[in-house]
Amino acid sequence: MAKRILIAALLLMPVQVMAAAGGSGFMLHAGNDVGNKASLQRGARNYVNYCLGCHSLQYVRYNQVAKDLGIAESDLEDTLMWTAEKPQEVIEIAMPDGDAARWFGRTPPDLSLTSRSRGTDWIYSYLKAFYVDPTTMFGYNNLVLENAAMPHVLWSLEGDKAAIFEDTVDQDGVSHTEFKGFEQLTEGKLSEAEYDEFVIDLVNFLDYVGEPVQLQRQSLGIKVIAYLLVFLLLAMALKKEFWKDVD
Repeated sequence: MAKRILIAALLLMPVQVMAAAGGSGFMLHAGNDVGNKASLQRGARNYVNYCLGCHSLQYVRYNQVAKDLGIAESDLEDTLMWTAEKPQEVIEIAMPDGDAARWFGRTPPDLSLTSRSRGTDWIYSYLKAFYVDPTTMFGYNNLVLENAAMPHVLWSLEGDKAAIFEDTVDQDGVSHTEFKGFEQLTEGKLSEAEYDEFVIDLVNFLDYVGEPVQLQRQSLGIKVIAYLLVFLLLAMALKKEFWKDVD
């Protein structure tokens, strides 16, 4: 049985590595904390302001987000509910039907489950991997998802970057193009550290959206572990009492 499990793990390993690398080798660690409600609130604000124009969250309702993230109903209506009239409505895009497909060549995907299908590291890396490329439709390309139909919507915050590539030849004489780093061309509204925090907050929010129940699950898990520890202490004390007269 153990041998079969080992073989299955080895067979799945290359698939997992390819999925994590996104086919480019450029992958960063997000390090987000879905338990940080302040970060989640900022992430919700970032999403509404920069992503909701094209990308819906059709499996999440506004009032559920407000409840889980500790957002007052008045703040919800004033700052987040741009695409709904009632708090119980799901989060739909602001763009009229058909416009997105006509402008971008395809309908932008719903992002409700992206953190579960792609992973938070993929999202974080994708948002940090845009670089100037005049040969593309929108003037930008992406190391994680080459020739993506999505423009760099956060360019005003991050500024423009150029990607530095270098042609190398391996020991077998095969030439490769390797990514060496970014060169900042223009400054954005945010510093590098501020932009990084902005992206992490956005990734954190999408991580929550992918599985809203995880907030309650983690809280319940802590209570269960505490209960089991108390029960263990009581069981040990009871055992000691039962066996105290046995030589």
